[in-house]
Amino acid sequence: MLAVDFEKRLGPFELRPRFAAAEELVVLFGPSGAGKSLTLRAIAGLLKPDRGRIELPSGVVFDSDARIDLPPQARDVGYVVQELALFPHLTVAENLGFALGAWPREQVRARLGELVEMLGLQGLEKRLPGAISGGQQQRVALGRALAAKPPVLLLDEPFSALDAPLRSTLRREVASLRRQLGLTAVFVTHDLQEAFALADRIAVYDEGRVLQLGDRREVFSSPASVRVAELLDTRNILPGRVLESSEAFLVIETEHFLARARADARYKPGDAVALCIRPEHVIILRRDRPHANSLDTTLDVELVDEVASGNSHRIYLKAPGTDCLLEADISAHPYDVMGIGKQREWRVALTLEYAIAVPL
Repeated sequence: MLAVDFEKRLGPFELRPRFAAAEELVVLFGPSGAGKSLTLRAIAGLLKPDRGRIELPSGVVFDSDARIDLPPQARDVGYVVQELALFPHLTVAENLGFALGAWPREQVRARLGELVEMLGLQGLEKRLPGAISGGQQQRVALGRALAAKPPVLLLDEPFSALDAPLRSTLRREVASLRRQLGLTAVFVTHDLQEAFALADRIAVYDEGRVLQLGDRREVFSSPASVRVAELLDTRNILPGRVLESSEAFLVIETEHFLARARADARYKPGDAVALCIRPEHVIILRRDRPHANSLDTTLDVELVDEVASGNSHRIYLKAPGTDCLLEADISAHPYDVMGIGKQREWRVALTLEYAIAVPL
């Protein structure tokens, strides 16, 4: 079990993370400067908290009350930093074996063979880091972190400098390795797509604190606050109040229209909430065709703008007579089949299952 609960003040910034993980990949997601990388440094022993407790599977490594503060080399974690920090004068094999200095020679040789095969580095053992590709350098850094078989792996935005296809490949490899080795991994990113692709659970960070921790689908589908919804790029966030609350749905009055949202027993009529729905759950309909789910909220809208991004389109829709702008994401194929860019008048459905109320 990895358990983090500490405080650290750095000038006006106060870092106060609290989360736990066990044989899973937890992504620390949030904007730059939120304290994610500082949290990894504290876990690794490179930043001393003012107070609190950090526990690893091997035991407690920091406890201000018990005056425990183990040095980095005694913490049994693997750590991959954003800059990789490979030794430029050492070969691939020497970089991989750097953490194995105390191991017997035969064990070192066997472990290097395992790492080279596991990470696809065959034939590169005698090369220097400057003579291999960026993706291969990432694999060497990962192998060096895993060499001594630590139970916890810390990764600080390791793929941020790579192009998109290589990032996608390495994400899959990291997730597969974590499962294969039974590790607890903590991965820092401010890339939303990367967070969703990798995480078993997500800790949403902002201003030094964990605003929400949970299963990735739970966090994306049920943000705990408007701020979490904003950080998760929900886009469609409309302040309002609850008019009705039943076992089937909520009715929310926004400034511009009435909408149904997923049932939530926490809310009573009169409660101030925000209606939140992600762009991918705003469904584009033809005005002359009925919508199958009568509980979804349907609205007549006008297409006012769009942005293409290769395999998808983000379109901007306005309800006539209002200044309410809704955003919808639609993949390229249905966009072309429906001829969405060729006309301005459409109807949308706000999917009941994914239209949620968030407290204001």
